[in-house]
Formats: sequence, C-alpha cells, structure tokens
Amino acid sequence: MNTQIIQERMAKLIASMRDRHIDVLCIGANAWRSDYLRYAIDVTLLEGEAMAFIEGDGTIALLVQSATEARRLQKEYPQFNTVHAHPYYPLVKERLNGLGSKAVSAAPLVAMPQALLHHTWAQPIEATVQWIDLLMLHKSGAEADAVEHAAQFADQGYAGFAKAAKVGVKEYELTAYTESWLRQQGCPENFMIMGSGGVEVRGMHPPGERVLQKGDLVTTELTPCVDGYYAQICRTLVLGQPSALQLKCYQVFQEALVAGIDAVKPGATHGEVATAQNDVFRKYGLGEYVGSQYTRVRGHGMGLFVDGAHVLEDVKLVLEPNMTLIVHPNTYHPEVGYMVLGDTVRVTQTGCKVLNQTSRDLLVVD
Repeated sequence: MNTQIIQERMAKLIASMRDRHIDVLCIGANAWRSDYLRYAIDVTLLEGEAMAFIEGDGTIALLVQSATEARRLQKEYPQFNTVHAHPYYPLVKERLNGLGSKAVSAAPLVAMPQALLHHTWAQPIEATVQWIDLLMLHKSGAEADAVEHAAQFADQGYAGFAKAAKVGVKEYELTAYTESWLRQQGCPENFMIMGSGGVEVRGMHPPGERVLQKGDLVTTELTPCVDGYYAQICRTLVLGQPSALQLKCYQVFQEALVAGIDAVKPGATHGEVATAQNDVFRKYGLGEYVGSQYTRVRGHGMGLFVDGAHVLEDVKLVLEPNMTLIVHPNTYHPEVGYMVLGDTVRVTQTGCKVLNQTSRDLLVVD
C-alpha cells in the first residue's frame, strides 16, 4: 500500500477528530464492510469482526474476534495493540466503558455490535457516519491516482472476461477464469456480478450454472480492488452476431453514458448526472425503465468501497476535483433484456477524466 496515502488519511482523520472534540474514535468492521477500517488504519478484515479504538494522539488498539485474524494482524501491524477478544462483544463493551469521561464516537452503523447501538456517544453514530463518509469522498490526488490504477485492472480484467466468454461455458466458469486472472496479475480482491440470456433477463447476479448460448447478451460489472481502492467497468457483449434490434437498443445506452459523463464537473450534483442519463431514456419513450422497478442507481461513488454516494436524481452531493465515481445507465430494455455500460471517472478542475479505456461498442464474440 502507498504509505503516502496512509499517512495523509491518518493525519486528516486525527485533525478532524480534534476539530470535532472527539477523544476516541471507534471503528467497527467485518469481512464485508472494512472500508472505514481501511480508511482509518489500512486494515482489511478477512473474517469475523473487529473494533479499532483510535485516540487523538494516534494510539491504536484493535480488538479482533477471530484468533486467526488476530495473529495475522499482530504480525502485519506490530505498531498496533492488537488483541484477540474472546468473548468479543463483552470485551469490546468493557474496553469502551473503561474510557471513562473521554468523548467517544463510533461508526459505521452496519458494523456496530447491537449491544453498543444505545451507548451514550459524543455524537450520534449517524452523524459520525456522515462525517467519515465526507472524509472518504473528498479524496487527495494520491487517492484518486489509486483509483486510476485500479481502473487499469478493470480494463484488463474485462478483456480476459470477454476472451473467456464462449458458447457452452457456464457462468461460474467464466467468473472463475476472470477472478483467477486478476489474482495472477496482483489484484487481491474483486467484486463481480453478471447476467446472461435475452429479453427474460432483468438484472445481474452472482454467477450461476447457466450455460452460455448463442445469441446471449452477457453483461458484467467488474470491480477490482488495488491498494485498497476500487474501480469499476460495466460492459455488454453478445455471443454470435448481434441482431439489428440489439444494436439499435444498445445505442440508447451509449448515448446515455455520454450524456452522464458530460454532466460530471465541479459544482454539478449526483442528481444532475443521473438526470442527464435518464433524460436520454425518456427521449426514446423508455422513461418507466429508469425507476427502481427496473434499475437501482445510475452510478455511485468509487473508492475504498464498491458503493458510495448514489447517482440518483434526488441526491444533492456536489462534485469536487478528485472525487471518483462510476457513471452507468444500466437497466432493463423491454425489447432485448438487461444491458449495462459504465465507466469510472475522476472529477477534474474543468470536467472529468474517463479512467476506463475499453471500447463502448457492443462487443461481438463470434
């Protein structure tokens, strides 16, 4: 991991704690949600749960539920006071109660033990979540560079995915090949969903046993993580020669992506980026397919987690330089089925930089 980024994040966090008069910050994590812990102390949890106690002078104590994880973290991070906490929840509560009159806050809500939700915090957990979310959203140049690096892996990983997509291959085999290739290239983590079929397909999902067939639209959302930072690419390919209808429908997605990316600039909001994409679908009489019944979001933040501030019409988040997000007009098309197309972008001083270089054409695997 880039030590400059780690030092920048810690300095930013400690300074912000001081401004908020927080003496101790408790950061919870589990194997699914480690982004807050990764931001604070560069730790990604592999199993169980953990709670970091970060003091204003930079002292860090880490209570870990798994004995295996505790041994790993003691070896990899000797500068922390890492303890195997068993039983976990009582010992976390005991540690918290031992802080006495210190002003203590905690986050995130999704990784906080139920027994601690009603503790008297210096500020509500929801307020702490909003505060740290903003710290993560406002990236340094080095952090945005890390997302750019991950975007290169996204392009390369998708090239491998497309090469392995063949008639007769099962969805899980295609995903396994892609995961294996990424790890061989030094990418330790990847979030990935996909879909295959025709007009009956309404979205993407974890890979199953379905066998790819001629004429299928094969979609994927490929999200590699490098040095703790994620980037994403969304693309659609067709097995065999595409029909005229598939090509015609895909042009709507291409136009919507361009409109969304053109809307990304300092001062614009996530809502404006979503509206720019949705207006293209409305122009072609597809307005009902931009709602929650057929699609989830028109993009989202990218960084230390695969999701973030959503790109939806009612989201007022204002874009600033070095923020990173994916713009993706992914949705169901009633004539051909579910299609996806999306690129990760970095906000610049005047607009944005598109980080993915893969062609936006409907890829033909013949």
